[in-house]
Amino acid sequence: MRLVLLGAPGAGKGTQAKKLIEKYGIPQISTGDILRKAVADGTPLGKEAKSYMDKGELVPDTVVIGLVKDRIAQDDCKKGYILDGFPRNTSQAETIDKVLSEMNVPLDVALSVDVDKNYLMKRLTGRRTCRACQHMYNVFFSPPKTEGVCDKCGSELYQREDDKEETIKKRLDVYEAQTAPLIEYYSGKNILKSVKGEGSIEDIFKEICALLNAI
Repeated sequence: MRLVLLGAPGAGKGTQAKKLIEKYGIPQISTGDILRKAVADGTPLGKEAKSYMDKGELVPDTVVIGLVKDRIAQDDCKKGYILDGFPRNTSQAETIDKVLSEMNVPLDVALSVDVDKNYLMKRLTGRRTCRACQHMYNVFFSPPKTEGVCDKCGSELYQREDDKEETIKKRLDVYEAQTAPLIEYYSGKNILKSVKGEGSIEDIFKEICALLNAI
């Protein structure tokens, strides 16, 4: 099973990816992870990436795609892989598609986890974290018994900077502008499958498995 996961920030892709890894025995390929490992290992591509990172510049697509190619060539990807967080736009998608076709391991499916934007805003801006034990709540969906106080240890709950409304809106706007067009791209290639990312984790996963098993 070779797939790419699509979905806005907070759609629950990471949670479902973990369950897919367990069920299908295939690795999740996160560009952030493989980039950090290549830099730490001092590989040629890692050194090239570090030269850009040290200058505060974005690592070019050619380097990132080279890292993805090297990762997919490893033995644990023989049964398949899950691309997560890459590609981020249609230009990257077109390039990685060519690379995967040349390697004879093209994508089987682009799985989109769809969540209503208003629901996403509540899911993300509603998050509160305990300063002491780090237990998480959501003021809309799973609030503490006493507002601002952790049920488990009685410590103060706070909202992280990256969960504030202005930050979340910016992240969702970037997704809409850059990544959402991938939906249209993969739909045109007839490999797009969509699942609604609202409800229980298990129910969403069952629907995902039903879609994948029907391929």
